[in-house]
Amino acid sequence: MKIWKRNLIVCWFGMFVTLIGMSQIAPVMPLYIKYLGIHDTNSIEQLSGIAFGVTFVVSAVFSPIWGEAADKYGRKLMLLRASLGMSIVIFCMGFSHNVYQLIVLRLLQGVITGYSTACITLIATQTEREHVGFALGTLSTASVSGSLIGPTIGGYLEEILGLQSVFFVTGTLMMIVFITTAVFVKENFIPSEKRVLNIKEVWNVIPNRNLIVIMFVTSFVLQLALYSIEPIVTVYVTELARSSEHVALISGLTFSASGLASIIAAPRLGKLSDRIGARKVILMALIAAGIVFVPQAFVKSPWQLMLLRFILGLAIAGLTPSVNVIVRKISPEHLIGRIFGFSISAQYLGTFSGSILGGQIASRFGIRSVFIVTGGLLLANAFWVYKAAYRKLKAFV
Repeated sequence: MKIWKRNLIVCWFGMFVTLIGMSQIAPVMPLYIKYLGIHDTNSIEQLSGIAFGVTFVVSAVFSPIWGEAADKYGRKLMLLRASLGMSIVIFCMGFSHNVYQLIVLRLLQGVITGYSTACITLIATQTEREHVGFALGTLSTASVSGSLIGPTIGGYLEEILGLQSVFFVTGTLMMIVFITTAVFVKENFIPSEKRVLNIKEVWNVIPNRNLIVIMFVTSFVLQLALYSIEPIVTVYVTELARSSEHVALISGLTFSASGLASIIAAPRLGKLSDRIGARKVILMALIAAGIVFVPQAFVKSPWQLMLLRFILGLAIAGLTPSVNVIVRKISPEHLIGRIFGFSISAQYLGTFSGSILGGQIASRFGIRSVFIVTGGLLLANAFWVYKAAYRKLKAFV
């Protein structure tokens, strides 16, 4: 087996488990905080939001830092650091004695993270040029599916094994990721002899900075769109299925439907971007996703919503890998890790912002308005990409 294919398999598994580890706590967080001794409902809601969001905010800050370290010391070393660190930290969450220890560990998890940044950089730089789109498309399925399936897995583990098991199982899986990475990932890394640049200097040496910014914003909007439904999906499903006794299960399936679709479609759309160009895939995917979001506001049953979420997953599957392909091709070789770090930061901020925005819009204007607003953002992003970047990107992809 070629080295890049073996690396891709290991990185896929690692990213999948990593994103599960970052997102699986969402459905069990309020229950765990109550288990740790907080019983006031308002306090539980407030502390749950802090404990959930702090990891993504801190990760957004530290992703470029670990991207710089990957450029300087090698991507495999960063994979080992992140997987071992997260294994220990997540496992320790199961032993928290109070909510403040839990929040500190969640913050530390955000500091340690960086597995995804190193994976994307490794695959983007070591994969044969004609297969980059396919490889990054396959890798993106791990990120999207891990993020979307994580809450369902967390809820299932809590139900059959107990609250603390969520952290113990995830920590153990991260240790398996560490071992498989150490044994199977191979990297031909040659450190750059160029001086390490600060952030301002990095932006000054990047050609086509406007295109990079557009790609970062697109990553942000995509994650915002995916997670805008998270805080309101259970309420929406309850409204649609008043007679059902399985609201929690249906909600998990509804939220995870787009992740399943992405697993199916992303490698194929990655190949398509290799053939027709990533810029075309990005534009088509943004338009399709924006259109599919709107009818979700008018469904009459949870199964209609689930079907539309699945179609949405098919539409957005090509976005992240195509964005990564473009970022790879327009970035200087010795700065790829740092630039992908910024891209991952945009995704983390989109995840956090989407979770907050969806709840705020729903509380002010109603649940159904969340889908209309989010669809409008995707279509506006598509228009911006077409006007500001589509023709310029023809020279690269």
